[in-house]
This record gives sequence, structure tokens and C-alpha cells, in this order.
Amino acid sequence: MDVSFLRPLYERPGRWASVYLDGTRQSEDVTAAVELRWRNARTGLERAGCDSATADALGAALLAERGREGPRGVAGFACEGRVELMRVLDGPPRRQIAAFEQLPHTMPLLAQLGEGIPYVRVLLDRTGGDVEAVDIGRVVHRESVAGGEVFPMHRSKPGGWSAPRYQRAAHVTWQRNAGDVAAAVAEAAWQCGAEVIVVAGDPQARPMLVAQLPEHWQERVVQTTAGARAAGADLAALDDATAEAVAERAAEAAAGVLDRYHSHRGTGGAAADGLPAVVHALQRGQADTILVVDDPSATGRLWIGPEPLQLSFDRAELKAMGVPSPERARADAALVRAMVGSDAHILFVAPEDLPGGIGVATLLRYADTTTRHR
Repeated sequence: MDVSFLRPLYERPGRWASVYLDGTRQSEDVTAAVELRWRNARTGLERAGCDSATADALGAALLAERGREGPRGVAGFACEGRVELMRVLDGPPRRQIAAFEQLPHTMPLLAQLGEGIPYVRVLLDRTGGDVEAVDIGRVVHRESVAGGEVFPMHRSKPGGWSAPRYQRAAHVTWQRNAGDVAAAVAEAAWQCGAEVIVVAGDPQARPMLVAQLPEHWQERVVQTTAGARAAGADLAALDDATAEAVAERAAEAAAGVLDRYHSHRGTGGAAADGLPAVVHALQRGQADTILVVDDPSATGRLWIGPEPLQLSFDRAELKAMGVPSPERARADAALVRAMVGSDAHILFVAPEDLPGGIGVATLLRYADTTTRHR
């Protein structure tokens, strides 16, 4: 999972308010229920020393998400009166959290989002298409593309000397419109770094679009018969097909990381086990992917400095690095900050995927433990 979407949280100094709120709509009185949860969360923030400006800004943003249908949650992060990140969750948070600390408490957000697979979905007809791109932070971008060709749209019925000409013209029109949509799909895929492109809609337009995508993106295409681009069409089947395609890609990526980890582990090569080894690797910018067994009850702490890779079990070590006043912070929050600061990735794994109940491990970019990352 690419965690770079969290970067804005680590570009501002100051203490952070982190809130995870249940926004489930269980009745018509959802507004009162969510407001009560927020008041309880605000009380917790204020007890921890949160200022009114930050609490006010966070509350306004969180309450703006109330009233959505179905079970869901929302996570928000604010500092010095400004909300830097809001994410709507697919379900209620496993724990309702209200924290005010040196670093934003982002590990529960990553755990609930799961493997972030950016993707593009396009729903076609012969006049154009609707393009939806979802980036690594689950932010959705939508665009409707109208093809530049409008006539003729239908092939003529067989018969008559002009029928073949009109049939060819209609085919050319569809192809050109599919090309216009393909250009938009390629741009959206490039912008979000798509790993999957789901193509749905008109069965004749689909292959026309795929053929006009750059080869790089053609390799990522999954075609589906689900969905139709028509007013009032039920998109539930298309949503299911999209989720399945994304889940398959996520499973492939996770299996590849675990295979690499197990092949390198114990060989003195590019893998290391346990929190001390992971901290050491992050200090050096050596960590490629951190493998984590999700533990919502974890309360361990580390010493940190103002820079992302300044983390340690030992306060004296940070002072030797030139940090004048090390502070204590949640270990999981410090790990995430260091991942973002060194462009490392994270993968949540099952307990049985890591040996001996170690809880955390890492794949390394290189095996040399004496060279610091630049």
C-alpha cells in the first residue's frame, strides 16, 4: 500500500487532533446521534489539550459527512485550526478514537482502508463514456466524455446500394468516439497511477476503446459485461465487478510481497524481523515494504525528532543524531511518518504470515546495513 497520500500530514509542525467517528445512519435521528458522538470525541480532545480552533474545524468537517446511507465511518486529522485530511470509511471504525498528540494517529486509517489499489473505471456507449478514477488515497475523480462524432450513430438496415457506406460510416463514428474516451481513460490512469482499468458498457464499443489505449494500459484492462450507460441503469453489478477486479489485483500484489519476504528471510539478505530491525531500517531509509499484523490495542511508544526518519527506542541515540529535545510518540504513528518520509510501503498481513508472533517485519531495498539513505 502506497502511503504517500498522507504526506500533507507530516509537512506541518504542531500537535495533531485525530478523530475516528461512527457515522452510520440507523434512523431518521442520525443527526442527533452523530452530534452526540462528536461531543464525546471533542471532550476527549479537550482533555488532551486540543485548542478550540482545531476542535471547531474538525467538528465542522466531520459533521458535514453525517446522514449518509448505510454503515460507515469518517476519519479526520487537523492541526492548528486547519483540517488537513478527511476520509469516509466503508464501515464504522473498529474503535472510536479522539487523540491529540505529537503525530497524527493514521495506522487505524490504513488498516481500515486496506490495500490501496488505484484504478479507473469507464462505462461506455457509442456516443462517449463516463470515466471514474480512484487514486491511492481513495479520492474519486469523475468525468463524462462526449465523443466528437455524432452522425451517423446507427448502422442502416441491409438493402439498397448505400447501405454498406452508411454501415461503414457508423462504425467509424463509434470508433472515433471510443478513441476520444480512450484518451480520457489513459490520462486518468496516468494521473492516478492505475493498476486496474475496468471497461464496461456497450459490447461493440468496449474492444474499440481497448484497442486505442496505449499498450501499457491495455495490459491492465479487465472487461466486464456488467453495467449499462443509460439513465436509471442499476450499477450494483458493475460495482461488484469493479470491487472483484481490484481485490484480485490487491491479492496478487500481497502474495508477491510475501513471497519476496519469505524467500529473503533468514538469508542475511533483504528482509528483517521485529520492531527493532524495522526501526533501524527506517532510520536508514532502507525499508521497502513494512509488513504489519494489525493490532488495534497496540500502545507502544518511541522517541522521535522533528524529521520523519528520526525515531528510536533510545532517547540518547536521537540526541546523538542532533535532536536537541526528543519527544515520546505512539510507535505506530512514528512508523507511518517514517514510511511516508522514506517512500516505503505497508502491507497488513495475517498473524500466521509472520513467524513467531513478531508482529512486524520489513523487506529491504538493499542488504548493506552500514549505508544511510540519501
